[in-house]
Amino acid sequence: MTKTHLFELPPADNLWRTEQLLDLGYGPRAIRSLLESGALVRLRHGCYIRASLWLAQSPAARSRQLIYAHAHGTRTTSTGRFLYSHTSAARLRRLHLWDVDDAIHVLQKVRPSNERHGRDVRCHTRPYTDHDVAVVNGLQTTSLERAVADCAMMLRYTQALILTDHALRLGADPSALRAMADALDGRRGIRTFRRVLATADPRSESPGETLTRELILRLRIRPPVPQLEVSSRTGRHRLDFAWKEEKVALEFDGKTKYFDYSPTPEVIFEERRREKALEEEGWRFVRVEWKDLFREQEFKSRLLRALAGRPGP
Repeated sequence: MTKTHLFELPPADNLWRTEQLLDLGYGPRAIRSLLESGALVRLRHGCYIRASLWLAQSPAARSRQLIYAHAHGTRTTSTGRFLYSHTSAARLRRLHLWDVDDAIHVLQKVRPSNERHGRDVRCHTRPYTDHDVAVVNGLQTTSLERAVADCAMMLRYTQALILTDHALRLGADPSALRAMADALDGRRGIRTFRRVLATADPRSESPGETLTRELILRLRIRPPVPQLEVSSRTGRHRLDFAWKEEKVALEFDGKTKYFDYSPTPEVIFEERRREKALEEEGWRFVRVEWKDLFREQEFKSRLLRALAGRPGP
């Protein structure tokens, strides 16, 4: 290999194990040069990705990429059969996760004595059946319902609620989840799981909407109707939350922070046009962002003023 090749990656593929690069003629010095030049990124021990791809990915895509890197690196070395589980299974299914680390979670029926897992891998050994197994993008993982149950037993309540809302929206079976909770009676995390099942709602369309609903419930404010459809001179509209009797709508405006979505000027114009038309029908709007969800007393005061028909400060 010539000296210039030390700084050039193969044109094909984007993910390599160390031995694959060695087979292609890239020695330790070449790999080190590629890392130092910024052309290559080490995702984990013995596994690398093309830097241009890594830099172009969103945070959620990078979290999934770490799982693919683990699978790529262990495909020929793992001595035990495992499934990706917990938050890794949730990530592969693109479920909403909030404030969750990038640890890789794997599930095995028995922990093999000669299996070596990396420092970023959490190995779980709870039993599972064939009904708990699925394949997502070529990787063996737990079923949608099993992923929900495992996450709900491990995460904080609000984190688990966000994930469960989304899973139900994607078609998770509520009766199967309740049966899983019954079978897990007495285990650590079961109270959180049961609480989540009692309050989850598939009508929430984002983590922010879930947290807004949870905050309204916790502040003991009369619950609104989620995703209410209403009409105006411009057509039919759907409100994030609505109190029909008072004609108060609460809209969550924080979608851009956690999703690969940016409102265009056209979208903003249509949003304002819709709101103006609904105000003509007597609706009043309370708009909240992520920061408002952590200013609970201020949030409560604004909402109660709106529900009482009083103007804001």
